[in-house]
Amino acid sequence: MEKTVFNQVDISSYIDEVVKWRRHLHKYPELSYKEKQTSQFVYKTLSNFNNLEVTRPTETSVMATLTGGLPGKTIAFRADMDALPIEEETGLSFASQNKGVMHACGHDGHTAMLLGAAKFLSHIQQDIPGKIIFLFQHAEEQFPGGAKELVEAGVLHGVSEIVGMHLFSPIPTGTISIKSGIFTANSDIFDLHIIGKGGHSSEPQETIDPIAIGAQVVNNLQHIISRKIDPAERAVVSITEFKGGTAKNIIPETVQIGGSVRTFSKGVREKIALQIEKIASGVVKAHGASYDYHYQYGYDSVYNDPDMTLKIKQLVQETFGFSSILEAPPIMGGEDFSAYLQKVPGCFIGIGAGHPDYKENFPHHHPKFNIDENALEVGVKLWIRMPFCLQNSLGFKSKEE
Repeated sequence: MEKTVFNQVDISSYIDEVVKWRRHLHKYPELSYKEKQTSQFVYKTLSNFNNLEVTRPTETSVMATLTGGLPGKTIAFRADMDALPIEEETGLSFASQNKGVMHACGHDGHTAMLLGAAKFLSHIQQDIPGKIIFLFQHAEEQFPGGAKELVEAGVLHGVSEIVGMHLFSPIPTGTISIKSGIFTANSDIFDLHIIGKGGHSSEPQETIDPIAIGAQVVNNLQHIISRKIDPAERAVVSITEFKGGTAKNIIPETVQIGGSVRTFSKGVREKIALQIEKIASGVVKAHGASYDYHYQYGYDSVYNDPDMTLKIKQLVQETFGFSSILEAPPIMGGEDFSAYLQKVPGCFIGIGAGHPDYKENFPHHHPKFNIDENALEVGVKLWIRMPFCLQNSLGFKSKEE
């Protein structure tokens, strides 16, 4: 059996370092647009690798360019770096040291995996076809998102294709979720301010109670999905904020209602935006109040290029076996990776990171969220084979052979 570069190198030594990087990043998380220490750590780490040109496209992002020794196209790989405003409750020895901030979505693992791949691939630069752009992106969790800023900064100049990976705790380690076409939902938010007439709680007849009106609005918004949207469509309207009042004996002047909308089709997306206002307007006016409404179209759906998806499925099958592939339906989560896909074809992949003991698995954005670190090796192995897969050179051999 002919040797390839993959089995000439002990990948396990890289994985040990990836785990250390992940734990360091987990211990010192930073919020969107504030990833100063994180990006500096990534910059310094990349600067220690051979054959990389390391730059800073924005204040808190990092880009590394690896020019291979063989002809080929330019491919971009992306990892996100930001954390969430959550107080960690995992009890890990490397739990967050930054109060109220936590890596509760796996971005620490994403960054560590791509660092490991960059180190490995930089060591075999002469065997790399084409060019690889490693993007360490800021602010995935907060709209308008770091992906949009990086696109505007020109990081995709000359890039033919882009790949992103996301660790998922709901699926077991060793499983890879990959789907052609739509993979994630459109992700929008809305704010609704109901303006009534405040007063003393002992004289409600002299007020226009925005809390009572707001409660009716919330109840009526639940009918959008059940009665206004075709059952064959998938959509979610979630009320996540209801704020009003400052004292037990005061009926407030205003109430703020906020929420999230997830859809897959443009038509349903636009219809829900209109229905929210239509319902709010009818209820509010019936009670003599007024309102202010703002709907914000957020991240678009991630659409996986069919040709790329097929190639990567074959790579997954060859690397981990056919049983590792999970044909999952589109997920309701949102991802700013879609900003890159407005410019170039791409593919977004889910890497299973669920613990064998299901009791240890918590959903993303939960204060006890944690990944099975064995999943990091799965991601690194895919990353280091990805350039050869997309360059149609999986059967490559080292120049030294």
